[in-house]
Amino acid sequence: MVEQQFLEQLKRAFAIAKKDLRIYYKRGPVVIFGLIMPLFLFLAFSIGRSMPMEQLFTGLLGMTIFFSSMSIGPAIVPFEARSGTLERLVSTPVSIWAIFIGDVTASFIYGLLISTVPVTIGLFLGVNITHFLILCSGIILAAFCFASFGILLSAYPPTDVPSTVMMISNLVKFPLIFISGVFIPIHGWGRIIASISPLTYFIDLVNYCIQGTSYYSVILDFAALTGFTLLFLIAAVKIHEKTLPERLH
Repeated sequence: MVEQQFLEQLKRAFAIAKKDLRIYYKRGPVVIFGLIMPLFLFLAFSIGRSMPMEQLFTGLLGMTIFFSSMSIGPAIVPFEARSGTLERLVSTPVSIWAIFIGDVTASFIYGLLISTVPVTIGLFLGVNITHFLILCSGIILAAFCFASFGILLSAYPPTDVPSTVMMISNLVKFPLIFISGVFIPIHGWGRIIASISPLTYFIDLVNYCIQGTSYYSVILDFAALTGFTLLFLIAAVKIHEKTLPERLH
């Protein structure tokens, strides 16, 4: 009985994910922060600098999956609170956790699809990916991790103004990017600060897959991304459960 109810909730979560993808992937904030922002950051990072293709590939892939997987999540909840669809969702027989699993799934699928672009570009330009299956597994896990983080960032403040949520989420995202080793290699004491960013472990994993070297280890990178994913998911559901009534008034 419990298993059947769980499966029913998962089906409803996937239905919510389909709805999110259909409605939100063309929204302005999603396009800007999911596609345009990583592109311009990459151009600002790479133009005029003599860098190995492998380092450029790592930076482009890291920024693309980080921004794209987190572009839908912060926008969904305030948009739905403003349009009144959030109140209708809560009044249906869908668990709170299923609603946000659906939102995470939509962000995950979007990030996963967009991540194929830098991978294709890298292969076309001759980047040698020596551990392709590990890279694909890392991309899947990282996309789900960052999607969960995006839903967590939409939990507070409980407002129906998407720009407010996007502004606050960017105040969190940009520092995490700069300390993760996307732009410059991190050494010494900087590694201690970098360890608080989930993007650090994905960048380390990509470096292993194309250069054969990593600061941590593949096992630690996967374990850290898994731990961050569980932390973000649990925290997102718990905080949303507390702030949801404020959004419905």
